[in-house]
Amino acid sequence: MTMTQTTPSSSPSLFPAITGRLVPTILLAGILADVTWEVWARGITPFLVGGPLQPAALVQSVFGFQSWVAGELIHAITGIVFYPIGYLFIARPLQRAILPKLPLLLTGTGFGIGLWIFALYIMAHLIAGLPAFLNFIPLAWASLAGHILFGLVVAFVVRFRESQTAESQM
Repeated sequence: MTMTQTTPSSSPSLFPAITGRLVPTILLAGILADVTWEVWARGITPFLVGGPLQPAALVQSVFGFQSWVAGELIHAITGIVFYPIGYLFIARPLQRAILPKLPLLLTGTGFGIGLWIFALYIMAHLIAGLPAFLNFIPLAWASLAGHILFGLVVAFVVRFRESQTAESQM
């Protein structure tokens, strides 16, 4: 009688391990993604559509602030801290549960598209009362590209940091 031994497949857990590396990973992913966003929004977008993306103006519209600095600060904190947390604890777990074999490139792209929908539909339209997706003017499409870049950077930085942990455990 022949017996075959099977080993359980080692699929990644839905949620990240809560270790001393988690907060630095969140901050590194957020900082690099935010810098990428800023280069795109203020450095490249003006050449493509005639003006920069102004996330502080959206934050001002949503919260009724007069202060441009407060708008910039809220947008920066959201991008550096809260969006990477959203990736690690909402977007990636959903992807792993629903489409576990989805390539990282598509996971990051999907995350970026989700951020864009959140920014230009939920925040701009439903809360601030602006047209949905700003009526798809060229700036809205530039915003989509910027959010996709942001999502990709977060996804790849998280993957890189997690691969360092895996290598050090070998």
